[in-house]
Amino acid sequence: MKKKIIVRAPALTRTGYGEHSRFVLRCLREIEDKVDIYLLPVPWGQSNWIWENTEERQWIDQIVQKTAVYQQSGQGFDLSIQVTIPNEWEALAQTNIGVTAGIETTKVSPQWIQKVNSMDKVITISEHSKQAFLKTEYEALDQRINQKVILKCNKDIEIVHYPVKEFDKVDLNLDLQTKFNFLTISQWGPRKNIGNTIVWFLEEFYDNPDVGLVVKTFMKGGSKIDRRMVKSHIKQLLRKYKDRKCKIYFLHGDLTDQEMHSLYRDDTIHALISLSHGEGFGLPLFEAAYSGLPVVTTDWSGHVDFLYKPVKDKKGKIKNRAHFAKVDYDLQPVQKEAHWESVIQPDSMWAFAQQGSYKMKLREVVREYGRFKKQAKNLQKYILDNFTFEKQSKKFNDHIISQDEFEIADWLNDLESEIQVHS
Repeated sequence: MKKKIIVRAPALTRTGYGEHSRFVLRCLREIEDKVDIYLLPVPWGQSNWIWENTEERQWIDQIVQKTAVYQQSGQGFDLSIQVTIPNEWEALAQTNIGVTAGIETTKVSPQWIQKVNSMDKVITISEHSKQAFLKTEYEALDQRINQKVILKCNKDIEIVHYPVKEFDKVDLNLDLQTKFNFLTISQWGPRKNIGNTIVWFLEEFYDNPDVGLVVKTFMKGGSKIDRRMVKSHIKQLLRKYKDRKCKIYFLHGDLTDQEMHSLYRDDTIHALISLSHGEGFGLPLFEAAYSGLPVVTTDWSGHVDFLYKPVKDKKGKIKNRAHFAKVDYDLQPVQKEAHWESVIQPDSMWAFAQQGSYKMKLREVVREYGRFKKQAKNLQKYILDNFTFEKQSKKFNDHIISQDEFEIADWLNDLESEIQVHS
């Protein structure tokens, strides 16, 4: 008999968690002969929803409809997989698994620790995220015995990375006027540090007419109102640099996955830059890296999982080495405006890129582009070999269902087929 699995996730949103949710569904689809999949789609903030009428979207819609009908029967589920921040995890089935991108800071909230401990298993996306869970501890009062206790994670945390994707390149007709162009992709908010990303770029290339920065960003969605708001913010930053010779290009609105991947591979785009204070994983950084685009960012948080690769030294020893332009940083307390109750702790820290180091790395990438491009191509090959969907989906499914359960499911399915044949 198939195991009934309910997935509660923002699977229809155009967000990082939306992509994470669809990855989980794709993994389960690989073992659809052994599991019965159900889906409760939930929103994620004020983000847009995917609109493409693809075969996958039709499959997801069918599962949503099947779930609505099944829930009316009042029957339960064997297993729940909940893809979101831990605050929202609940006991939805006999066994419950929490899937999260984790936290971008140095510690998680006490509410997260409590939710993690209430789950049967937790799967996250990077070593940084895992360590934030494992290293966080709080002193609390157990009112039942009136004694102080240590609140900490008592569950194993598993890691499953995102897989690479493949798309045919399309012409985006960017019409960039500058010879060398950087790209930055992020939501406009405190964590992504996009203001300094732009301003420090302007200061470094103020008199250089050959260098540009393409800014792909939004604040709360892809609407025309949002576009005007973001454009106003950018104009405010540019006001001080009226006589600059370098260029800032603004991209807004939804792009398909194919168009996004074509952006990384466009002949007029030369490197991706990010001064994010921290990443659970860093999907745009990952996509740029496996597209062969040089990356400029800090050496901290989730993205270091894929921006390093093993290399043999002169003595034949294997060591992990950075294959990106490393920006120096300082770990400092999270800004007050980024505090988020029960999520981002006021006493947590994240990375603040150093202005001088950032400017120096931009300069180096322009002057020594051949070296950085070669490095990026070597990293691309490593990622394409080691972050395949086949490898990551197997790892995920092995965490969901043990090998014994797979064998039992196969035996039951064979038995059921045999009974039907004889009957």
